[in-house]
Amino acid sequence: MRENLTSVSSPNMAFTDCMKPTELAADKEIKRKNWRNRIRLLLKTNSTQRVKNRLCRPNVDDVNQWAQSLDKLLSHKYGKIAFCIFLRSEFCDENIEFWSACEEFKKIKSRKEMASKANRIYEEFIKSEAPKEVNLDFQTKNAIAQSLHKPTATSFLVAQRKIYNLMENNSYPRFISSDLYKELYAAAAREDMDVKS
Repeated sequence: MRENLTSVSSPNMAFTDCMKPTELAADKEIKRKNWRNRIRLLLKTNSTQRVKNRLCRPNVDDVNQWAQSLDKLLSHKYGKIAFCIFLRSEFCDENIEFWSACEEFKKIKSRKEMASKANRIYEEFIKSEAPKEVNLDFQTKNAIAQSLHKPTATSFLVAQRKIYNLMENNSYPRFISSDLYKELYAAAAREDMDVKS
């Protein structure tokens, strides 16, 4: 079903013809409040813990680096969390979940554990009509299905690269130009000013 909606640029566009403009505005405002609350929770500081927490919270330099590449964004703990929040608001968080599952899969050493994890990834993300099915072509899905009987650390590599490219070319540019990113930057700048004063 998702493959049929890939030409729709926004998940809500499919429903816009049956919604009133006021309902669309209200839906957008709910989304904005939702991610704003998540950002506040992410950046929330306690005055007694400010210095301790500041070491792992994003500062302006961190947030600036996120705009340089998707790799830099995903390598930062809070960058990845912020990107997940954004993808969830766009109803495409299955992409980052799949990418993360593949990253975990590559670290597995035990053959038994690898086979079990490969089957879970396949059932959750690859299989047709999977609960969090990612957008992959038939050949890639078929190659993964063939490798399930004897999976290796590279079984999902091609699929992971395709989803990464999809995020890099689609979701990532939207994230960088989103209100969420701008608000995160502003919040980090305010925190930096508070720390310096």
